[in-house]
Amino acid sequence: RWVLSLQCKGSRNFLSALRRAVEVDFKDKDKHKSQGLYLLTTGIPDQETHTVSAYVAEVCRGFDLQLHVCLFSVMEDIDSHGVIPARYANPTETAVAFKEIVQAANGRFHWFGEEGIFESDDITIILSEMEKANNYSQKCAFLVESLKQRS
Repeated sequence: RWVLSLQCKGSRNFLSALRRAVEVDFKDKDKHKSQGLYLLTTGIPDQETHTVSAYVAEVCRGFDLQLHVCLFSVMEDIDSHGVIPARYANPTETAVAFKEIVQAANGRFHWFGEEGIFESDDITIILSEMEKANNYSQKCAFLVESLKQRS
């Protein structure tokens, strides 16, 4: 169920947007089995990371929801209207901050840009599963070969 889209016009006031989403759209939480929020962003929130993480952890526990972040790194630090954000961080610092926020929310983090995917929790999980399957397959092949040699 898609609830709403929030734009912070000229800022990245994440706490205000999250507060609005939670207070307005999740007040009927008992009617829904699972709920999640997806943040699509190009930069770091205006608020300090530890403040956002603490609020997110409290809200997500209270509403039994997860926050997932999709960070899109763009080349320019200024938006199309020439507005400079209240808080600046380079792409790596921004990714580190959002990973901390996502961990507090039991969510998933995805970071991509014009060049492709830099990091994705989903892809990391899939690659891990593929590696486990490959290791299992090699062990099975070794076992079959060893049984063949015995007979």
